[in-house]
Amino acid sequence: MSNNAQDLQIVTLLGRRFVIVPEAEYRRLQQAQSLPPLPEADADGTRPARESMRVMLAREIIVDRRRLGLTQAELARRAGIRPETLNRIEQRRHSPSIATVEKIDRALKEIEAEQQASLSARRGSNPAGGSSRRKRRGAVAAKPRGQRRKR
Repeated sequence: MSNNAQDLQIVTLLGRRFVIVPEAEYRRLQQAQSLPPLPEADADGTRPARESMRVMLAREIIVDRRRLGLTQAELARRAGIRPETLNRIEQRRHSPSIATVEKIDRALKEIEAEQQASLSARRGSNPAGGSSRRKRRGAVAAKPRGQRRKR
């Protein structure tokens, strides 16, 4: 979150004050608002472990799924699980097995890799991350000092 006062602007319209924030910050706040809340802490400040873990897992899956532009049904299909199972996990009504979490995680990683590859292909970029420009004909890279040939 940006706390830079220069990123915010306050305006008054019809006697009401409004804060103007960058669109990316607005979208982040909007998404965070729709995520499941952590359970209330008790008098000692601790939270129930099982419910807290359900919430943290649900949040992570929801954020990743939305970031990749997937519906629950699409992610469930790619993960090889039932859509109802994914819905119950995201709604914190089910504690999934490790195998189920691994299926979801693997599917999210595969989809992200596919989207990155697709984006790279559309941009025409070099998959190795280097420059796609070719070296000039006859150009030779200099060898480090210790490896130069002696005459």
